[in-house]
Amino acid sequence: MGRNRFICHTELPYHITARCINRDWFSIEQEQVWRVMTTHLLFIHLAFGIRIHAFVLMSNHFHMIATAPNGNLSEAMRFFMSESGRDLRNFSDRINVTYGSRFHRSLLSNQLYYQHAYKYLYRNPVEAGLCERVEEYRYSTIRSLLGLEKMDVPVSDDTHWETWKSRLTTLEWLNTKPGQEDWEKIQKGLRRSVFRISPYKSRPSHLENDAL
Repeated sequence: MGRNRFICHTELPYHITARCINRDWFSIEQEQVWRVMTTHLLFIHLAFGIRIHAFVLMSNHFHMIATAPNGNLSEAMRFFMSESGRDLRNFSDRINVTYGSRFHRSLLSNQLYYQHAYKYLYRNPVEAGLCERVEEYRYSTIRSLLGLEKMDVPVSDDTHWETWKSRLTTLEWLNTKPGQEDWEKIQKGLRRSVFRISPYKSRPSHLENDAL
């Protein structure tokens, strides 16, 4: 049976992830992987109109939240993975493909789901033991949002980062460790093509009534 035709939502964001083949690492220094990724993120923003809300590079995979106003998410991601994969192979001694499979997407159909995915994305390095606070991780767009580092990735502004007070509030929320059960529910929800978890045990209460 053929794959169901994907109809891209043009207003709602998606959580997107892809992993290196065989769950291996990318075979070159992470700093170089980061430069490759950010170069091609900039290109899909300019060429395809993709709005990038958040991006985190891990040792063998990446997480991204993005919106495709032109309905061309599949085309943009095919280009991104093809070109970044080719560059990563050129910089390493890898002779086979870079990614283990096509990217996975999960539609974030409301504000609360967006917030759960947003926190999950930025806390990935913390939960992996790579840093103690989200803003310490080098390969994350959060450092650009905080003004800690200049990046070429054009991150779409989120209203909660507009003032220093809102930055501190959002950072406090991101750096608050979720319960293990809640974390596992979010992981499971993001495996779906449309993100869904129920029931909620914890809510990002300080953000709940605001639009991200």
